[in-house]
Amino acid sequence: MIFPGSDPQAIQDAARCIQAGGLVGFPTETVYGLGADASSDAAVAGIFAAKGRPADHPLIVHVAEAAQVLEYASSVPPFAASLIKAFWPGPLTVILPRKPGVAAAAAGGQNSVGLRCPAHPVALAFLKACNTGVAGPSANRFGRVSPTTAQHVAGEFGDTLLVLDGGPCTVGIESSIVDCTRGRPVLLRPGVLTRDQLEAACGEPVLTKDEVLAEEGDAPRASGTLDAHYAPNAKVRLMDAAAIQAALDLLGADAAHLAVYARSIVRISSSRVVYRRMPDDALATAQQLFAVLREFDTQGVKLIWIEHPPETAEWDGVRDRLGRAAAS
Repeated sequence: MIFPGSDPQAIQDAARCIQAGGLVGFPTETVYGLGADASSDAAVAGIFAAKGRPADHPLIVHVAEAAQVLEYASSVPPFAASLIKAFWPGPLTVILPRKPGVAAAAAGGQNSVGLRCPAHPVALAFLKACNTGVAGPSANRFGRVSPTTAQHVAGEFGDTLLVLDGGPCTVGIESSIVDCTRGRPVLLRPGVLTRDQLEAACGEPVLTKDEVLAEEGDAPRASGTLDAHYAPNAKVRLMDAAAIQAALDLLGADAAHLAVYARSIVRISSSRVVYRRMPDDALATAQQLFAVLREFDTQGVKLIWIEHPPETAEWDGVRDRLGRAAAS
C-alpha cells in the first residue's frame, strides 16, 4: 500500500505501525528504506526475514536529529561530531561505539552502531512521529538493486507493506559510511561525499577500508559492503568504451537480450539492444543508476554492458556500486 508522504495522516499511520512492531517503507534522499523500531529486536528480526538478509549483517539506525545520537552511542569522538555537524541531515552514516543493551539486533551483534539523519522532509517527519530510532536498510531483497521510488518498494514486497511515497530519491545511492570507533575516521563505503569533503569537515585524514585492513587485519561489518551486492537479475559486465563497441560490431544485427549503459555514443546494429546513455556527471549518474538497472531488468535483458566510470574521486560511489553489482 503506497500512501503520499505529504499526508500527515499517512505519516501518523506509518509511525503507529513502527511503534506496534511492524515494518514501513520510507523515502530518504539516498534510497528507500525498510524501517522497524531499532529498540525492538523482534521488530528488527522482521527486517531480516523480509529481506532474506543475514542477521549478523548490521543495519543503519535513522534518527530525526543529532541529539538522538547519545541514545545509541556511548561516546562521540570530536572528529565524528564534526562530520555530523557538517553533513547531517544528509547522506552520511557514522559508526560509533554502541551503548550496551541498545539496538543489539540492528547492530548485527557488534559493539558498534551505524547512525544517520536523512535529508528528506518525509523521512524527517516520519522519524519525528515515530519518536524512536528506525533501523532501515534499503527496501529490497538482500543483495539486489536498491529502490529509488515507492513503486520499486511495492514491487519488492507487495501490497501488504505500508510505503510512504516521497518521490524519486535525489541522491540515488546509499550514504557514505565512516567508521568512527578506531580513534581516526575510516571510510568503509563511499557515497556521493568525497574523501576530500570528509577530510575538510573533520580536519583529519580519512583512511580507506583497505588501508585499515592492511594495518590492522579487520574492520567492522557495515551495511552494503559485501563484495557482491546491488545486483540486477541480468549479469553486469564492466567494460571500456572500445571493448563495448568492438563487441557490438562483432554481434551486429544478431545482438539480443543485451543492454548497454555508457557515456560514449555507440553504434548499434540490432533493434534488440537496449541503450541508455550514462550522464557525464557523477551525481546525475548516481541519481539514476539503480533505476536504470531496474529498467533493464523489466525489459528482460540477460546481460548488461556498462562503461567503466572515470577514476576520479567524485565517481567513487558509482564505481563501488557497479563493482559490487558486477561481482554478483
